[in-house]
This record gives sequence, C-alpha cells and structure tokens, in this order.
Amino acid sequence: MRTDNTHHLLAAARQRSDKARQKVEEALKQLDQTTQPATVSELARTAGVSRSWLYTQPDLLEQLQQRKRPDKTSPSESSIRASETSMHRRLQLAHQRIRQLTDENRRLQDRLARAHGAIREARR
Repeated sequence: MRTDNTHHLLAAARQRSDKARQKVEEALKQLDQTTQPATVSELARTAGVSRSWLYTQPDLLEQLQQRKRPDKTSPSESSIRASETSMHRRLQLAHQRIRQLTDENRRLQDRLARAHGAIREARR
C-alpha cells in the first residue's frame, strides 16, 4: 500500500495561495500610488496572478472595489449609469443570441425529422 503524501500537495498549494495573496496585497498598494484604473485585469497583471484565481478571492475583490470608489463608500453616479447601460446592451445581445439559437434549433429539428423519415422510407 502506498503512503498518503497528499499533505505535501496541500501544503504546497497553501503556500502558493498565500504567496499569491501577498503579491495581490502588494499590487493593491502599488495601484493606490498610481493613476492607473483599479481593475481586476490590472490588479492581476500587476500581481502576476490569474484573473480567474482573483475572482475566487472575494475579500481581495472587495479591497479592490473599495480602492476604485472615490469616496470609499459608494459607487459614483456615472459608474451606476454606465453599468445600467452596459447591462441593457448585454441583455439585448443575449435576447438576440437566444432568438438565433432558437431558429437554429428549429432548423436542426426539422432536418433531423426529415432524416428519420428518410431512414424509415429506406427500410421499407
């Protein structure tokens, strides 16, 4: 029977995560000192971590959001307006895509029904 060495893997993963968190916290401090926009992409690039990993860290994302806000308490009115406009556009695009997929689905179902009919005819 093999020895269970998973604790080594867990320890290494924990160390990588801790190191990444330290890098992100340093990058947050750096972003505070610059005029660059505080975005998830910019933070990930500065810290040298992946955005997908960063999105799994809600506390770090909250720190980033706090730094993005001018008064550190609530988003500005223009950012809300931009977000609403963006959401409406995304919703329009989603509805358009749903219509396209629905039409494509109908065409494929029709083709499948015709193919099944042709197979039945061929078997007779």
